[in-house]
Amino acid sequence: MNVIEQAKQAYAPNQVAVRTTRSVEAQLITQITSRLQRLSKMPTPDFPKLMAAIHDNRQMWTTMAVDVADKGNALPKELRAQIFYLAEFTDHHSQQVIRGKADPSALIDINMAVLRGLNGQEAS
Repeated sequence: MNVIEQAKQAYAPNQVAVRTTRSVEAQLITQITSRLQRLSKMPTPDFPKLMAAIHDNRQMWTTMAVDVADKGNALPKELRAQIFYLAEFTDHHSQQVIRGKADPSALIDINMAVLRGLNGQEAS
């Protein structure tokens, strides 16, 4: 690269991708849900990896519950209550999965529904 090209590159406007909170949330939910799906479909589940994915999912939902419980949260009150309820359900169902009394499909379904909402898609 010659001096002129270096100067053009140095003074070119930075093109930083702007990430919204919504897109960051969607990416996190997608990553965790993909892990849950992949691990739950295995013929012989990798129990430690499945438990790690369940743990990460619980942490994510706990964080969302704390966020919507904050009085400064700008979401509508009804939506905040629904998210809080889903966090409670997710925690309870995760305990059932850990005890071997349930499978992770309900957790995956909830995450997928939230993803559809974040992406502005209708429930199917």
